Amino acid sequence: MKKRMSLFLIIQSMFFLSIAQVSSFEKSNGKETATYGEIVSWYRLLDKKSAKIKVTEVGSTDAGYPLQLVLVSNDGKFNPSVWHEQNKVIVLINNGIHPGEPDGIDASMLLLRDIAIGKIAMPKNVVLAIIPVYNIGGCLNRNNTSRVNQNGPSSFGFRGNSQNLDLNRDFTKCDSREAKTFATIFHSLQPTIFIDNHVSDGADYQHTMTLITTQYNKLSPVIGPWLRDFFEPAIYDNMKNKGWDMIPYVDFEYSDFNKGMTMFYDPPRYSSGYTSLFNTISFVPETHMLKPYAQRVKSTYDLMIGIIDEANKHATTLIQKRKEADMASITQEKFPLKWEPIDSSNSTILFQGYEKDSTHSEATGLTKMYFDHSKPFTKKIKYFNHYRGVEIIQKPKAYIIPSGWEEVIARLKMNQVTLHQFTCDTNILVTQYHVDDYKSLPKAYEKHHKNYGVKVSVSSGYHHFLKGDYIIYLNQLSDRYLIEMLEPTGDDGFFAWNFFDGILQQKEGYSDYRWEDLAAEVLKTDSSLREKIEQKKATEPGFAGDSEKILDFIYRNSTYYEKSHMTYPVFRME
Repeated sequence: MKKRMSLFLIIQSMFFLSIAQVSSFEKSNGKETATYGEIVSWYRLLDKKSAKIKVTEVGSTDAGYPLQLVLVSNDGKFNPSVWHEQNKVIVLINNGIHPGEPDGIDASMLLLRDIAIGKIAMPKNVVLAIIPVYNIGGCLNRNNTSRVNQNGPSSFGFRGNSQNLDLNRDFTKCDSREAKTFATIFHSLQPTIFIDNHVSDGADYQHTMTLITTQYNKLSPVIGPWLRDFFEPAIYDNMKNKGWDMIPYVDFEYSDFNKGMTMFYDPPRYSSGYTSLFNTISFVPETHMLKPYAQRVKSTYDLMIGIIDEANKHATTLIQKRKEADMASITQEKFPLKWEPIDSSNSTILFQGYEKDSTHSEATGLTKMYFDHSKPFTKKIKYFNHYRGVEIIQKPKAYIIPSGWEEVIARLKMNQVTLHQFTCDTNILVTQYHVDDYKSLPKAYEKHHKNYGVKVSVSSGYHHFLKGDYIIYLNQLSDRYLIEMLEPTGDDGFFAWNFFDGILQQKEGYSDYRWEDLAAEVLKTDSSLREKIEQKKATEPGFAGDSEKILDFIYRNSTYYEKSHMTYPVFRME
């Protein structure tokens, strides 16, 4: 028996040695990160040597390369549908959305290697899906200067992708192939937990790891409070036991601690804001950019293991709450479009920082601010992590979109929205919005001049729809996504991202000399309009003496004025 056991251990040791791989990060003592070619080769080799790991390719990227997705399962089954049938907790990990922040890239390589050789025991009720590098174009655009605030590695990728897009602003507008492919991956997996590894770029403090958690109130009430009160604290305790004093992502100007710190607000353009629309719990690790690279990678590695461990402990609860949340989303009737922190409700965090001071600047010849590492401090500060929903929208029975808005329709389909097309022309009683006012950003933001400050008025009536137009019933898992994207006043909806800007331009007009006679005929038959003009003349002297303004007012209030101008083209069936 002892001989058999010894033989087994020898064979096992030989296997571990044969499968063990050493990364550029390890060879350089934590000073380098892997190149894209090294990353691809690393996972392909693990795929060959371990039955627990499978490398797949899904969709494409703006760089022209397919996006890799690495699946990890103890039983060697790699079908997401089977995972759901088995009640597995699915953890999706994304790396390199900003390739200049490669901590997660190297940490995930080490994690998968250690799972393959048995150094890390993969729980039976948890499975992993890992995107090794999301922004491949940025990863290939390697340099050592663009992350000026960052302490290592020696070279790294660039933030922008092959369209120079920041992909962590692209999850709803989907300008990139990466975002389109991510939607396919996300909805295929329907992950319970999503991790998106990052590096911070801001104030200086003692903590190595900070964490953005999905804003609790934006999740279903079935999940949010439990995440805040039980699951997230367990992850913090897990990290503390490993020697990491983790705190929430530092998102404040901390010259005045009396104001405290507010939990990061993640609208749907961001990964964690997008995934929350579908009841996925998300974590965005943000290591501190000034800490040594080796230390940052190790903390990312430990956090991922910690989340996996806690997911294993709470697997039954996680699966059950996700199912209940999905059912609640279908029956939910009112949805907030915006959120604001509740000033009267806060917890406290123990913040370990450095005192701020000033000294002479050799660069400018003036005074500069710096964080004095000789003066560390620890202080309790207020942490405002409770939000309330505002701008509440009553869910309609359905939305109707004319088929011409194909870019919007394509994005709805990407997100597994169920749509039906009319088989014949039809008249339906609907509510429609008129855009009364809006502003647009004067400078481009991620290829767009975003609309904001949108004000609308509402009217109801019968509208003629054509065969092929789309009706979308709100009795599906994507209800919250539909509300966020199709209501015109949403911060990250399709109107905000300029997909409907065609309605903002008037297409028809008139010549004054021709309209003069027609306008006179309109006034003869419309006594109400005559009264409006007389009232306007009496109260607005500038209007009374301006023939162009008077003619335009008559035109806009007549049947000659085009109804489509400023009329929002998504209709509500109540």
